[in-house]
Amino acid sequence: MDLTYRANAPVTAQQVADLFRSAGLRRPVDDLDRIQRMIQGADLIVSAWDGGRLVGIARSITDFAYCCYLSDLAVSADYQRQGIGQALIDRTRAELGDEVMLLLLSVPDAMTYYPRVGFEPVANGWIIHRAR
Repeated sequence: MDLTYRANAPVTAQQVADLFRSAGLRRPVDDLDRIQRMIQGADLIVSAWDGGRLVGIARSITDFAYCCYLSDLAVSADYQRQGIGQALIDRTRAELGDEVMLLLLSVPDAMTYYPRVGFEPVANGWIIHRAR
C-alpha cells in the first residue's frame, strides 16, 4: 500500500459521501449538496489517498491561531486499523502548529479510540443539537 497524504487537496462530494458510508459515519451521505457545503465550509481538509481513491479524511474548522474543531475523521472500512486515522490527526496538527488546540465530538463506538491517539476527555462542553 502506497498512501499519500494531502492538505486541502480537491475532493468531491461523492468521494466524501462514499468514504463516510464506508467508514460507518452517520452523515447526510444521500444529500450531496449538503456534503458539498460541508467541504466548502471547512478551513482544513487533510486527506489520505491510495492512488486516485480517497481512503481517509480529517475535516476541520479552525482559526489557525487558537482552536480547531475536528468535525470529521473517517477512514474507509478496508483501510482501518493501519494507522491512517493517527496519521490524519498528526498531519492536521502539523498544519495547525503548536498554538492551536484540537477538539472533537466522538460517536459512542469511537470513545475508546481517541484516548489511544492522544486526546483527553473534556467535561466542560455544551451542545445544542441540530434539528436535522
